[in-house]
Amino acid sequence: MKRLLFFTLLFIAHPAFAAASASPDTWWIWPLALFVVCFFLGIVAVPAGVGGGVLFVPIVGSFFPFHLDFVRGAGLLVALASSLAAGPSLLKGGLANLRLAMPLAFGASISAIGGAMVGLALPSNVVQIALGLTILGIVALMAAAKKSEFPHVPAADSLSSALRIQGVFRDAVSGDDVNWHVHRTPLGMAMFLVIGFLGGLFGVGAGWANVPVLNLLMGAPLKVAAGTSSLILTTASSSATWYYLDNGAILPIIAVPSVVGMMIGARIGAHLLSVLNASVIRRLVITMLFVSGVGALLKGLGVWT
Repeated sequence: MKRLLFFTLLFIAHPAFAAASASPDTWWIWPLALFVVCFFLGIVAVPAGVGGGVLFVPIVGSFFPFHLDFVRGAGLLVALASSLAAGPSLLKGGLANLRLAMPLAFGASISAIGGAMVGLALPSNVVQIALGLTILGIVALMAAAKKSEFPHVPAADSLSSALRIQGVFRDAVSGDDVNWHVHRTPLGMAMFLVIGFLGGLFGVGAGWANVPVLNLLMGAPLKVAAGTSSLILTTASSSATWYYLDNGAILPIIAVPSVVGMMIGARIGAHLLSVLNASVIRRLVITMLFVSGVGALLKGLGVWT
């Protein structure tokens, strides 16, 4: 799979491909290439535990000849579609909690609109540079992040108790019912304001940041954190998407093959989750993000066009 993804990106970057796609009669090559790349990104994203948007925006923005505003608009749709597809089953299985998601999603959705407004107002090269630096920061965070399946929470804080943020889910591995509650809720809400702003600014899904905040900072079990992250993405991505749509920054010729390819690939990735070595996939994702982050940074600085 690594070789196939490498040769796909190499094929797209090849000068012969660019020359062929420059002809008006071969306009369909770019949407087809976009579908193929997003298909493989969807397969990789699920086992790696990251949202499709965080892979989509830097890779497509670096290797495809689309304006970054259109890439960010499509990236929000990719993140939104993936979250909507997963939401019902996560709620049914108790792996997502509405009481935990709603207060955090409210702040994230408001700040996501602010991020979208700032992102569309800034020059594209400035956004490219900021995107490259942010992606490299995500790489460092993913490489250093630790996970705790069941964090120790001594006691729920007063805000989470007032909002009744708690729940029970059945662990499929042990077969036990796990009671959980959270703490540091005010700090978590402040962090999601920042996460929502970055998601709207760059058009990336924020699962890479949602899960560590929910799991390591607030103390939600890892599976609940991952599931609730999808619900938060649904609200935050949809609010920012409307602003991009209202300003004409979403093109169907980019968004449709991206969403379809990502969704089909994600379904395959979900089936392969129990078979694939997640640590190998995670290292692959970190490598891909590093390369695309450097590419976005060089593109914003004018070193690589």
